Amino acid sequence: MSNKISVYIIDDSAVVRQTVTAMLEYSPEICVTKVFSNPVLAQPSVLAEPPDVIILDIEMPQMDGITFLRWLMANKPIPVIICSSLTTTGAQLSVEALSLGAFEILTKPECGLKSFLESQREQFIKVVKQARFYRPKSSTEDISRAPAIDVAMSNTNLAINTTDKVVAIGTSTGGTQALEYIFSQLEPELPGIVVVQHMPANFTKAFAQRLNDISKLKIKEAEHNERVLANHVYIAPGSHHLQLVRRGAFYYTQLKDGPPVQRHKPSVNVLFQSVAKQVRSNAIGFILTGMGADGAFGLLEMKKSGAKTYAQDESSSIVFGMPKEAIKLNAHSKEVTLADVPMTITQCFS
Repeated sequence: MSNKISVYIIDDSAVVRQTVTAMLEYSPEICVTKVFSNPVLAQPSVLAEPPDVIILDIEMPQMDGITFLRWLMANKPIPVIICSSLTTTGAQLSVEALSLGAFEILTKPECGLKSFLESQREQFIKVVKQARFYRPKSSTEDISRAPAIDVAMSNTNLAINTTDKVVAIGTSTGGTQALEYIFSQLEPELPGIVVVQHMPANFTKAFAQRLNDISKLKIKEAEHNERVLANHVYIAPGSHHLQLVRRGAFYYTQLKDGPPVQRHKPSVNVLFQSVAKQVRSNAIGFILTGMGADGAFGLLEMKKSGAKTYAQDESSSIVFGMPKEAIKLNAHSKEVTLADVPMTITQCFS
């Protein structure tokens, strides 16, 4: 029992508590030790017998998940996985939870809840196993020094010369906090920036708005066929792949509603490969904290096309997965800490 990953589930839905317990305990490595219908009931146990991981709902009576998460990160930082509804309110609150230190978002629908959750068993188990090794910062600590876990485009006429530059960023788990840090530090007089952050479809618009509120740049969820403008940031919607195309001397966004690429939609590889082909040496690319390998091959393509490429280092990555895979391929020109990313972007275009 002691070697198993201990999990608390805090959710006001009995169906969720029962179904998620059964899903997780399908793995011999996981034990759901306690379940609670609201955070108030959970607080004494969290302090007395802290689990390895907490699965937390957001919208609950007596105490909401955000209030509990603030208390937790101030008193007993523990890895938290948000299990949230796909409503607009749920999306906004879940994005806030990520900024407070939650490890990941797992979604649940309003209807067909039990069958949906059962279909996501493998994903839930995978995320819980990863979260076990996450060491969330206290709410008073600096996210830029977070600890780490080891873990087809059509041709375009490129004859017209252009000096327009583009920054391309790809990230996953831990990326919401990393992007908040980066965009809160950047000043205007920068080229357009395009971003893929792995996130459910209904959540990216709320995330873009949150970033816009803390940044001096204009940040929005990307739309189809927008010209990429200086001092603007375009976040790939969770429902589509984001690519760039060049027309004349300018770059435009393209949203593609295709199947997931290596299980991801949007895919960092899809964005990076389009940037390699369309922007070439006028681009710089960053692969940041995240699970898996998405973006590694795309970053290599960017490097081969003449772009400057950077991988976040292990010491400042929350999950050293995507950057590690890029480094294995020698897809990076240089490793950088999260704290160095804003200055690196600025210096590249000063």
